[in-house]
Amino acid sequence: MHQWDVSLFSVTPAASLLSRCVSRGAVSQEEIDSVSSKRSPAFSSHLQEAEQRIRAVKHLDELLLEAELLQVVKESSDVTHTRSLAGRFQMLQMLSDHLQQLLKELNSLRQRLTTPLGHAHLPVHAHLHRCVLEVVKMSLDFMETLEEKLDSVHSSTTDQLSQLSTSLAQLLAQTADLQNLSNQVPQWRDVHL
Repeated sequence: MHQWDVSLFSVTPAASLLSRCVSRGAVSQEEIDSVSSKRSPAFSSHLQEAEQRIRAVKHLDELLLEAELLQVVKESSDVTHTRSLAGRFQMLQMLSDHLQQLLKELNSLRQRLTTPLGHAHLPVHAHLHRCVLEVVKMSLDFMETLEEKLDSVHSSTTDQLSQLSTSLAQLLAQTADLQNLSNQVPQWRDVHL
């Protein structure tokens, strides 16, 4: 009597039923083996046709996969032969640059993620929320007034600089006039003497 090792095969409902029949003695393993070896048309003609169809489909799938694989290999070999060594080097260089950029981004992201959030966001107790809001409002007001004062100082300094440049131009003009007058004084002295 043959014993089936069920762990090697997936158990189908038919196999489960036959196994129970053999274990209870309703049918012997030899009878099952003889029926399965004969493949009587009354018992398995449809089963035999289905198995043949399944085998044919699997074989066809394997052939299609092999043909597809051969086509891909042929195309890749054609592409490989047509590319020059310089083109390959350039492609490798671009890939290397891209991978280095990704590594830098990964390192910066890792550093950002490893910094503890406790330093950036301190917990505030509930009874202090009102005070925090007031401090935020005060700081916003301070920033606004500081910006206004900086703008006024900037505008006043530009006004003062323009006035200073105007005054300098007037001073230079007066200095040139004074130089001309000082040059004319000795001439007038000579004329009036």
